[in-house]
Amino acid sequence: MQIKPFQATYPNFDFIASPDSFCDDAKNSFREFQANGFFDQSLGTAFYIYQIEKDARKHTGLIALDDVEDFFSGKVKKHEKTLSEREQQQMQLFLRWGAILKPILLTYQPVPDISRWLDSFASSNKPTFSTRFVKDGQIHRVWTVTDPTEIDHLRRLFAERVACTYIADGHHRTTTVALLHERLKDKNPEFNFDNLFCAFFAADQLDILDYNRVVEGLKDISPTQFIVKMSKIFDIDVLQEPRKPFSKHELVMYVHKEWYSLHWKKEVLATSPKNRVVLDATLLNELVLRDIIGIQDVRTDTRISYVDGVKGLDGLRKTTNESDNRIGFMLYPVSFEDLMLIADAGESLPPKSTYFEPRMKSGMLVQMLKPQEG
Repeated sequence: MQIKPFQATYPNFDFIASPDSFCDDAKNSFREFQANGFFDQSLGTAFYIYQIEKDARKHTGLIALDDVEDFFSGKVKKHEKTLSEREQQQMQLFLRWGAILKPILLTYQPVPDISRWLDSFASSNKPTFSTRFVKDGQIHRVWTVTDPTEIDHLRRLFAERVACTYIADGHHRTTTVALLHERLKDKNPEFNFDNLFCAFFAADQLDILDYNRVVEGLKDISPTQFIVKMSKIFDIDVLQEPRKPFSKHELVMYVHKEWYSLHWKKEVLATSPKNRVVLDATLLNELVLRDIIGIQDVRTDTRISYVDGVKGLDGLRKTTNESDNRIGFMLYPVSFEDLMLIADAGESLPPKSTYFEPRMKSGMLVQMLKPQEG
């Protein structure tokens, strides 16, 4: 990977009463915040160690730029299809802000030498800034790495030891920068789209949570009829207490305030190609949402909504209970191994298949797209 240091913009917490409100509103008020002096700028180019602490666990990564050519050459691998409408929206925001407010989250196979270096630097140096987010129960810390020798060492480690990365969050930001690079290169020197703004977190520094579905599926069929149809592809057991799935290929269904454990029948799994990664989300989309409920395109059909795993059982229950026509499906999290196999094969996961934790906050570290003064 061709990583590069950069000159970051970051919040001036002397003027910020609530980091939660500040980051929540950064997308809407960035230019106003900037004009009012709510942001500072690093004195020179640097790498930035970023650490998120929650529930006594610390997740540590590196914020840096990465040459956009790494995306074009396939070293930055995607596993999700993007929508041109979303890319157009991102373009307008980047050009209006003259900045990117949140880095792309990239993950990679752990490299012990990189992990040790990051931990050693963080443990032996005082953070540039540290702030607490009350709503999420998190502490975010940032260290600035300015020593040219240390910067060169990190660049060599990433060039020699990190052959490729996988997009964990930020597919549309990635493809939008790539499009702007192609369209504006040599045409608009006011903006620089030669690099991706990235947060590099090794796979052992991230958690993949479940991403669940709530579907308007009982308008034209009774719950009993629906379960009869489901019994042709699942072994179904009634649950006495709500719980999450225990393993891959088990789903938990919530319908009319009853919880069910669903296991794909052996013959269903046997029909999948042996060289294909069999994802529960793919089978659910094809055999249930399409064949039983009639949803042809999960990317655009308004009858389906998604509940991230952070919201847990109560989040699925609450969303499902908003209508008698709704069915909730809770899935087991996709593994890093399956995600990487799919991305390596150049294939895509179904929409909303993965939810990574921890997540970056908008406005905590900003990449300006225009040359900066000072």
